[in-house]
Amino acid sequence: MKKITIAIDGLSSCGKSTMAKDLAKKIGYIYVDTGAMYRAVTLYAMRHGLFNDSDINTEELEKQMDDIHISFKFNPETQKPDTYLNGELVEKEIRSMEVSNLVSPIATLPFVRTAMVRQQQLMGKEKGIVMDGRDIGTVVFPDAELKIFVTASAEVRAQRRYDELKGKGMEADYDDILKNVQERDYIDSHREVAPLRQADDAILLDNSHITIEEQNAWVMEQYLRVVNSVE
Repeated sequence: MKKITIAIDGLSSCGKSTMAKDLAKKIGYIYVDTGAMYRAVTLYAMRHGLFNDSDINTEELEKQMDDIHISFKFNPETQKPDTYLNGELVEKEIRSMEVSNLVSPIATLPFVRTAMVRQQQLMGKEKGIVMDGRDIGTVVFPDAELKIFVTASAEVRAQRRYDELKGKGMEADYDDILKNVQERDYIDSHREVAPLRQADDAILLDNSHITIEEQNAWVMEQYLRVVNSVE
């Protein structure tokens, strides 16, 4: 069966990563969480004192971009890939609300996006990849054979994020999360470089009121339809 490139874009906390991970595992493809890459850059900037409140020392961050290496390693215990920043496991750290509150301004920086897109395109050179993010179908892989755009209401997404954090034993406040979700939606869709938008040839899925099982069945159906048509 011929391998294809699968691009899954969508709003923050809409479950696109869960969809992408599950699909990649079932069909034996490589999964790349591009959102985690921007979160890792944000964590790096936090650790190196490149934030003054929410202001970023962009000049210094740009100088240090070549020192930021992000990779993914499969975790046999969780059956999912973990994110590594310069060889250090940072999967838990990048999911904190502190990182969530700062990642959108980092992701709007042109030099950050250029560096991340270059890494992402190298990862997907041989196809057989499922990648999710904000601009995969529009910028990273505009020629992807299957493009999906996922959405859900802000309230539903905030509740999912709240449940996820509480499930990991992390502190969480629903109102703070809802505000963060709404702010990230605005920033992501209004940034100058590669704003979040649905590609013209992407299939729209609103998963506000469907289960993960129903979502997985739907995306598998889309995959089989496309892969069988490119044989």
